[in-house]
Amino acid sequence: MEETPQAIDDQDRAAIRGYLEGRREAANGLIDRYQRPLYNLALRMLHDAQDAEDVTQTVFLNALLKLRSYDPRYRFFSWVYRMTVNESLNVLKRRKPTVALEDDPGLPSSDAADRGAEAEDRVGRALMALNVDDRSVVVLRHFLSFSYEEIAGVLEIPVKTVKSRLYTARDRLRVLLREREG
Repeated sequence: MEETPQAIDDQDRAAIRGYLEGRREAANGLIDRYQRPLYNLALRMLHDAQDAEDVTQTVFLNALLKLRSYDPRYRFFSWVYRMTVNESLNVLKRRKPTVALEDDPGLPSSDAADRGAEAEDRVGRALMALNVDDRSVVVLRHFLSFSYEEIAGVLEIPVKTVKSRLYTARDRLRVLLREREG
């Protein structure tokens, strides 16, 4: 049976209280629940497994260090996801550009599995060619299935801005993918 969002929020708050009261093992529930989603978010934003692991570890460390500043009236996952987005953006800012989208020859394959992997790789490269604001909304909406309201909360922008960025990002992504095919 799947847990309700309210039950998860209650468990998160209990774990946070326990951690703040000195029971360090109480953080294990938070780490177990959010490690995979945070890693996936960072991986989609950064397109690099090692960087995604580093971001995930940094976010958990920072979250635990700043736990006293967390406001329990809000969902823990929104707070920690926002931290992940911000840390991923920091990594992207420090990064030097690697391979331009048009530099990869992308030879087609006749095998269906290879074609699927190639398509996923093409989408990943096109996603990385988007600016970080556009990439953030696409990842949160289409890869993590966040609602507009959740995206607005994570990115700390109005819902109207989320919709506008998402429209623009989809259009840019479409153009990049068409260029890639042509």
